[in-house]
Amino acid sequence: MFFDKPNPCRMLSEELWHADQVTTLTVMAAPSGKHETPRGPILSPMETNCDDALRADDDAQKKTDDLARDIIEQIADKWSILVIDALGTRGEMRFSRLREHIGGVSQKMLTKTLRQLERDGLVSRHVHPVIPPRVDYRLTPLGNSLLDKICGIWDWAESHMTEMEAARLQFDRKEERGVTSRSPDRATV
Repeated sequence: MFFDKPNPCRMLSEELWHADQVTTLTVMAAPSGKHETPRGPILSPMETNCDDALRADDDAQKKTDDLARDIIEQIADKWSILVIDALGTRGEMRFSRLREHIGGVSQKMLTKTLRQLERDGLVSRHVHPVIPPRVDYRLTPLGNSLLDKICGIWDWAESHMTEMEAARLQFDRKEERGVTSRSPDRATV
């Protein structure tokens, strides 16, 4: 977050305050092109524009956050996780075998999921030049690295399955009795 990072502008103004014991400095351009005060050089033109540097950091962070959100949306999709799991445990598979293994997925949805995973570099597609055409899918090294993380989620789910079931049962019982009253428009503090 922005406030967790040191603010170079604030640090710079404190350094100048302690070094010169003045609240304002007159900055003038010297023939050398460097900015100087009556007491000597202080900053290059790049260092004086802290606002732009912070804005660039914020833009880079926003770009990273947007990309991470996009990736999470894609891989957290039910079908993506099941495709990655199937290809990771079974290895290379044809479209029809993959669809049978996953179960419940339409041809259109599986096609869309595989294309997106291929676009993201998680799945590779190999078309064999035979009649009728044969297409195989397999995880890429990047996809295999994600498989390790997905396996962690499966392991966590297996370890905490009874706790989750108990929590769901308790919640459902409260809902049936009308004990839980929720208002989405109010935030509790």
